[in-house]
Amino acid sequence: MARDTLTRDQIVRTAVELLDAEGLEGLTMRALGKRLDSAATAVYWHVKNKDNLVLLATNHVWGELSLPDLDAGDWRTTAATMATDLHAMLLRHPWLVQAFAAHILYGENKARHDDHSLALHEAAGFTPAQADRAAAALLTYVLGNAAGAAAAASLARKLDRGPTGAERQIQEAMDRAQEVAMRHPHLRVRLETPAAEYNAAPDQSFEFGLEALLDGLQHQTGT
Repeated sequence: MARDTLTRDQIVRTAVELLDAEGLEGLTMRALGKRLDSAATAVYWHVKNKDNLVLLATNHVWGELSLPDLDAGDWRTTAATMATDLHAMLLRHPWLVQAFAAHILYGENKARHDDHSLALHEAAGFTPAQADRAAAALLTYVLGNAAGAAAAASLARKLDRGPTGAERQIQEAMDRAQEVAMRHPHLRVRLETPAAEYNAAPDQSFEFGLEALLDGLQHQTGT
């Protein structure tokens, strides 16, 4: 595909597909050009470099988030909805968690989401400083919960490229981790529960933690 037939939107959408499949480490201009059936030089004509492409891809996926009407529900319900939607988006695009650790991320769609989050808290009676802290606490909580899925996806890709299959290596590592855990009483009790796995989070862990965080924010601000 010649550079004059490529569009930035095509490049960004294809970059997101590549990132979803191969992670941040798999995004190269050569690999992207191959997916676009185009030379890497043609991609550079539209995108400055890989860092710029990551920003564009980030802005694209942030645009998937809908912003709930601030007048349609109470603060707690709306905050929970925004956090849950963000969590789901990060699970769809686990490379974004990697990007947070390696890039300063910004863009119109992210700014739009962040601004809406601050407006939500301030409308509920938070001071600007409290709104800043609440928004940061919720983002950090959501990112932390999505980090496990991002790490698992990255590990699976790494192992798939190795001499043996990912499933076997992951299972061997899990078996060794479980052997160590069984020497500790509280972990052992949980692992002796039928179908328990060492690294498996209990059901509804995200929801439980989110509710606890919202309880704390509500208590701190008296809203």
